[in-house]
Amino acid sequence: MDTIDTFDNRLKYYHFLLCRDNLDNLPDYPLPAGYRFVFYRDGDKKDWIEIEKSAGEFIDEAGGLAAWQHYYGGREHLLGERMLFITGPDGRKIATATAFFDDSDSAGWLHWVSVRRDCQGTGLSRPLIAKALRVLRGLGYRDAKIPTQTTSWVAVKLYLDFGFRPEAENALKSREGYRIVRTLTGHPALRDFPPLPREALWDPLMRRVHAALLSRCPDLEAFCLQEKDGLRLVRYRTGSGCFSTPCGELLGNEQGF
Repeated sequence: MDTIDTFDNRLKYYHFLLCRDNLDNLPDYPLPAGYRFVFYRDGDKKDWIEIEKSAGEFIDEAGGLAAWQHYYGGREHLLGERMLFITGPDGRKIATATAFFDDSDSAGWLHWVSVRRDCQGTGLSRPLIAKALRVLRGLGYRDAKIPTQTTSWVAVKLYLDFGFRPEAENALKSREGYRIVRTLTGHPALRDFPPLPREALWDPLMRRVHAALLSRCPDLEAFCLQEKDGLRLVRYRTGSGCFSTPCGELLGNEQGF
């Protein structure tokens, strides 16, 4: 039986949009002793990329730079009151979340919630989410949304714990994805989504790629698939660096790749 990671892109991918109708009665979770919140300052982009990369969101710095430009490029002047970090006892930035917005509606949007891989399980996620939601409320937002996905299934459970629920249209469009999270978490907020058989959770191709990479690189840290010039590439990161290889070559089967 597969051991499931906290961020696991072997799971079938479905996009989620979770909503919280109000920002009243937010729970309060204190940080562990020695940790503290700080807001973004000029130069923190590198820390943001390193945290997100460690959590599995990006393979390399180039991916982080592209995401930063897409979401925050030209808006860095807004981040001083919106982008949060948690610093550890040694002063290192180890977790982040952003109280942001979308130009298309009036809700506050919770963006890019991540904890460094080596700091996960230390009780930081709940204080981070609670603080970011309070920042949204302080900025005048009355409700909140979170875009996420099946591969971040542990984070989805946390958001459900905080009172977020599937947006109505997304609940229909990504019904199978919510069934995957129901199967993995048993969360009562997803009682209307019947669980699936265990074998139905996985993307067969991603599962094969992961197994092939592990046989080649026991120190595998993260991987993804990428289309480039009509060729499907596997991009991956190990303890010694970042690499790419044609998917068909990795799997020993050129046909179809």
